[in-house]
Amino acid sequence: MSPAPAPRRCLVTGANRGLGLAFVRQLLARGDHVVATARHPGKATALNTLAGEYPGRLHVLPLDVADPKSRTAFVRELPLVADGLDLLINNAGVLHSGERFGQVPMAQLDDSLRSNATGPFLLTQALAPQLADARPEQGRRGAIVANLSSVLGSIASVDGFHTPSYAISKAAQNMATALLAQVLAERGITVLALHPGWVQTEMGGSGAQITPQQSVQGLLRVIDNATVADSGRFWDWQGQSLPW
Repeated sequence: MSPAPAPRRCLVTGANRGLGLAFVRQLLARGDHVVATARHPGKATALNTLAGEYPGRLHVLPLDVADPKSRTAFVRELPLVADGLDLLINNAGVLHSGERFGQVPMAQLDDSLRSNATGPFLLTQALAPQLADARPEQGRRGAIVANLSSVLGSIASVDGFHTPSYAISKAAQNMATALLAQVLAERGITVLALHPGWVQTEMGGSGAQITPQQSVQGLLRVIDNATVADSGRFWDWQGQSLPW
């Protein structure tokens, strides 16, 4: 009988609801150690309840990925609760609904890019020293960076003028994934762009196709099965390759 895998040191951004909260629940259920972030931890009731249920295994810290000061403070504080990272899930993001051509405001484009592309890229860059290197001689794989993207960021899949600021920012995030995969390859770190499907969250709406639990179960299977050879690729929650 093979030994149980060692607990992973995980970071989930935007973890106070939806997919982020589902990731935290499932990672904790697996026995992993989790740092979960929210812009306003005091209001993250579900996260704080979980922290009480998993003392020492869940730490809730403040982070606004779009804000430089918040990122700097978080990167400084993280080593106090985690001695490295095996899994970074860049989940935090925004979607501005109701945009129409001719009426897309610059503020929404800027906010989308900061939250969905620039912020996650700069956070990953700042956390790079804390990402675990592969140690083949010890049987240890390198860290995985999972960027929660969207099929709406696939240029090849565009079929109309849909959620432009979100789509543009997710396409930019996909490029960030490809670039990070290149620069982190020598350390054996895998970087993935992941489409979670159409999920029943505040962002996806109640009419969406799958629950956050179903999406995260699938996404964790993709993450678990990924190797360095898959780094820089774009997958959906069922493990299907997506076009850029």
